[in-house]
Amino acid sequence: MNRSEDDPKKTPLNDIHVSGGGRMTLFAGYMLPVQYEGVIAEHNAVRTAAGIFDVSHMGEILFEGSDSLRNIQHVMSNDFSKMKDGGVKYSLILNEDGGVKDDVLVYKFNQEKFLIVVNAANRSKDFEWLASQASGVVSVKDVSDYFALIALQGPKSRDILSGLANASHIPEKYYTFIDRATVAGVECMISRTGYTGELGYELYAKSEDACTLWRALLEAGRDFGLIPAGLGARDTLRLEAGMPLYGHEMDESVTPFEAGLGFAVKMSKDDFVGKTALAEKREPKRIRAGMKITGRGIVRENETVRVGDEIIGRTTSGTHAPYLKYPIAMASVEVSYSAPGTKTVCDVRGRAIEAEIAPLPFYRTGRS
Repeated sequence: MNRSEDDPKKTPLNDIHVSGGGRMTLFAGYMLPVQYEGVIAEHNAVRTAAGIFDVSHMGEILFEGSDSLRNIQHVMSNDFSKMKDGGVKYSLILNEDGGVKDDVLVYKFNQEKFLIVVNAANRSKDFEWLASQASGVVSVKDVSDYFALIALQGPKSRDILSGLANASHIPEKYYTFIDRATVAGVECMISRTGYTGELGYELYAKSEDACTLWRALLEAGRDFGLIPAGLGARDTLRLEAGMPLYGHEMDESVTPFEAGLGFAVKMSKDDFVGKTALAEKREPKRIRAGMKITGRGIVRENETVRVGDEIIGRTTSGTHAPYLKYPIAMASVEVSYSAPGTKTVCDVRGRAIEAEIAPLPFYRTGRS
C-alpha cells in the first residue's frame, strides 16, 4: 500500500526524533529525520567517531521450513549453498528479464531459516513476489513491523557497543551476525553491516524495545562523540563509499552487470529467476562509474554526461562529499568511456560542469 503525506507511518523511535530536534520528512511512507545537527556534522561524525541512525523503515521477510534454502537459491542471484550459519550475504532479486527488482541482505540462521532485509519502498512488492514464488515446505512472512532497526556506524562504534554488551555478543567479522545478543539489557540481533563504508553494526530489536536501546547507545557513546544522524548523512556517506541506491543506480530496467554488481550474481549455480536473460547480457554497453567533479558546481541525479558533443550517459546520484571536501557523482556511462581519468562534462541547468571518471569507491576504510 502506498502511503500519502496525510497517512504516514511512524517508526517506534518517532517521538524520540521529534523531541530530540530531528527535522522530519516523509520517506518511503515513513516519517524519518533527514537531519539533526546538520548533514555535514553528522556525516563527519560517522567518519571520525560514530553516528546512530533509525533505519526501522527497512523491510524484513522471513523464510522458514525445510525448503527454505531451495527457495532462496531460486529467487536470489547470489549462491547460498555453502553459506555458513550466522553469515550475511548481499544479493539481488531479479525479474525474468534480468533487471533488478531489489538489492537485499540475506541472513542465514540455519538451513531452514533465512531473513531477507529489503528496501523500504519495495517491501510490499518484494513480499508479494517472493511469496508467489514459494514452493514446497516453506513459509514466507513479512515480519517488518516486529523489528526496530538501529544502525551504529563509525570507527568508535565497537568501543561504544563494548560498554553495553558482552564481547561474545559482538560479531567480529564483516557480514556476520549474532542471533541472540543482549545490549544494555535489551535482547537483539547484531550484525556487522552498514551503509556508510565504515566499521559499524546494525541492531535488530523488538519494536517496543527500540527507545530503551536508542537511549542506552546514545548515553554510552556520549564520550566517544556519538551523535544521532538522519537520512541526509546516510545518503552522502553511502555515496562517498560508492554504494548504489535502489531507484538511482539500479531498477528493473538495469541489469546487475550494468550496475557494477556482477559479484552478487553466480551464473554457475542452478537456474534462478533472471539467469537465462542475463546469459545474453553479460557484456553491458553501459556501466556504473564514479565521477569527480572538477569544475565549479554540484551535479545531482539525471544530468547528461558527455565527452565533447557526444552524450555518453547520465548521472544517477550526486552530492558534495563532506569528508572528501569535493563534489562527486555516480553515473551510468558507455563502457568505452568508463576508464578512470576520462574527461567529461555534465550539463546542469544550462551550465557545463567539468568532471572526470573516478574509481569507486571514492572513500575506503579498512573497517578494522
